[in-house]
Order: sequence, then C-alpha cells, then structure tokens
Amino acid sequence: MSTTLRLGTRGSDLALRQAAAIKERLENRRFDVELVEVETTGDQITDEAIHELGKTGAFVRALDEEVIEGDCDAAVHSMKDMPTEMPENMVVAGVPERAAPRDVLVTREGTSLAGLPEGATVGTSSLRRGAQLLAERDDLDVQPLRGNVDTRIQKLLAPPLLREHERRVVAEADEEVEDMAEYKHLNDEGDDSGQGDGDDEDDSEYDRTVEEWFEDLTELERRALERDPDTEYDAIVLAEAGLERAGLLHHVEHRQLNPDEFVPAPGQGTLAVTAMDGDLAEDLRSVLDHSPTRVEATVERTVLDELGGGCVAPIGIYAVLQGSVVRASVRVLDREGDEEVRETRELPVQRHAAAAREFAAELADAGAADIIERARRDAGEESGAASASPDTPDGDGDGKGADDGAGGEE
Repeated sequence: MSTTLRLGTRGSDLALRQAAAIKERLENRRFDVELVEVETTGDQITDEAIHELGKTGAFVRALDEEVIEGDCDAAVHSMKDMPTEMPENMVVAGVPERAAPRDVLVTREGTSLAGLPEGATVGTSSLRRGAQLLAERDDLDVQPLRGNVDTRIQKLLAPPLLREHERRVVAEADEEVEDMAEYKHLNDEGDDSGQGDGDDEDDSEYDRTVEEWFEDLTELERRALERDPDTEYDAIVLAEAGLERAGLLHHVEHRQLNPDEFVPAPGQGTLAVTAMDGDLAEDLRSVLDHSPTRVEATVERTVLDELGGGCVAPIGIYAVLQGSVVRASVRVLDREGDEEVRETRELPVQRHAAAAREFAAELADAGAADIIERARRDAGEESGAASASPDTPDGDGDGKGADDGAGGEE
C-alpha cells in the first residue's frame, strides 16, 4: 500500500458524500486519504431498471476490481448493493454505524400512503418497494424511477412546476399585450387624463412577476424546472438514509414507512468499506467498525445469501440488535405483492450467523423458495436469450445481492 490510502468511490454526489465521511473519520485517526472516483456498470447504463441490468452488484464490481488490481487500497459501498459472495481474499473491513434503515414516501404535499388518490402513480425501480406497495394498495400504478436522489425528487416536482411556470408566462404575456393595446387606444383618443392608471395590478392574475416567482423557488425546484419527465408521479419511495446523507431530508415532504411493514432491503442505511484481507483491513476495522451494526448486517446478509433471489425477487430483511438477541424480520413477496412469506424471529446474538442460516432455511421450506424460484423463471422469460444464465456468476438468478434500484443512492 502507498503511504496515502486510496479510497475508491462512485462519482455521484451522494457516493462522494458517503466516501468523504469515511475519509474524514480515517483522517481523524491520522490516515492520509485520497478519494478515487470510479465509474461502474450501473453508472454507465441509465435507461434500465437495476433488476433488468442482468448483473448483481452493478454498482460494486468495478470498485472492488480497482482494489484487487491495486489501483485503490479500499472502496466505499452502500452495503445493500453488495453481492453476498466476496472476491477471493477480499473482506468487508469496516462497517460504520448504520443510518436510518427506513423507506420514506415522498410527495409534493406530504400525503400519506393511505391518502394517495386511487390509481396514484408511485415511482420506484426497486422490486421490493414495488411489491410491498402493491401488497398494501393493489390499485397503485408503480412505475420505474431511476437516477440519483436529487434527480428522482426533481422528477416528482417537475410536472406541476412546469405547468405553473407556463401559466404565469402566458398570463404575463397576455397582460403585456393588454397594456400595449390600452396604451395605443389612449394615444389614439388623445386621452392624457391618466384614467386607467394603476388598474393593471388590480386586474393581474398573479401578484408577482415570473422572475419574482422563480426567485422564491428553492434550488431543488429550480433544477426541477429544467426537466421534462415522461411520467408524472404522485409519490416516490426513497431510503431515508439517502435523503439524510444528501442533505435533502428536511427539504422535501415525506412520510416514514414502518420498517416492520415495509421491510427494508438487507443492509439499507449501512455503508461498507472493502479491502484485501491483511493488516490494512484490520486497521480499517479498528477505526470504522460499529459492532452492533456489523452483527445486524451479518444477519441480514446471511439470510439473503441462504435464500438467494435478491436481484429477481422482492425480499426485505431487517435485523435489530436488542440485548442478547437479534430481532430479524423477513418478507419475501412475488412481484405483484399477491403472495408472500413473512416472519419475525429473535436470534441468539452468540450464534447469530448460524441462527440466521437456520431461520432462512425455515423460511425457504415455508414457501419462500417457491416464490423466489417463480420470480427467477419470470425474470428469465422477460430477459430472454440475451440474459446471462442464472447459474453464471454474473447472471440475474444467483440471488447474491439485494435489489433496491438505488445504486448507492439508498
């Protein structure tokens, strides 16, 4: 390793924020750290839902390859995007304390899920979120939504802002035409009495000019005006941790979704720093690791690994360390949210990994394996001959990573 620790990260705003937080923590312990931006497969393909990319770890592999090849010493990931199978001799060296694991429903007015109109359009590219939404309300129209956190919110805000902007521009133009016509009429009549002066403000539809209205918008709203989305969303679903880390949580109207009902993706809200096994990995662990979070992440990823299907089936897994036990909630659904296997179990912390494997086996026997297998067949039929074989490491059916469609954006 060079004297400067080269820390690999994706180049999105949120990924850089996450990596910067890790960098700061390491530098506080006298590491010299350089951030290295790496473009991943998921970054290169922008017009497909994550579960349609045909690869697990679309936002992960390129980063870890940089570490394996020695171009980076370590890499920062959103843990929910990581395949559960690690490259040889690579380890999760650091697991910092988890941020909020919940999903949130983001709307323009702060509407609850129950308060959305019948047939409302909700945006998400996560199989898990889509299925859980439909299980709660089968009337919803769940539509794909990609992009980083800022982009997704802008797509939600854009349509009504664009309509309002157009109305104001038209109204202002009409007023200018009327003013010109009135001015010409008065000149033609030779009327210099000043009658009619001051009436324009009273007759105006709006109390501010278009420019004044624009100046009152937030920066997020101004950027939304630059978009022309194909779909008008009534709501979108995002991870609370992503909004918080992007500095947007308090700038958008949102409702938290109960994680016992809307079970998060395994690892949601958790960062992971990977490195090659050795002294550096041990040093990173001593600085970065939060033991309760590592236990929770181990349970979630172990259950996912045993069940498989993370990129083809909607699977939520959420573990919370509570004293001597780890309370683990699992929800496995079909894509339409019609069928599910759901269970919560308290696992002994002393043997949490082994207990998680046993729990997963019981879930599989209870019907989860059948749901995942049907989802795998459906995914194969959708992708057709162009799809990689489910048995290949890069196939869409090995089930070794959690699908949440966010690509490090939570």
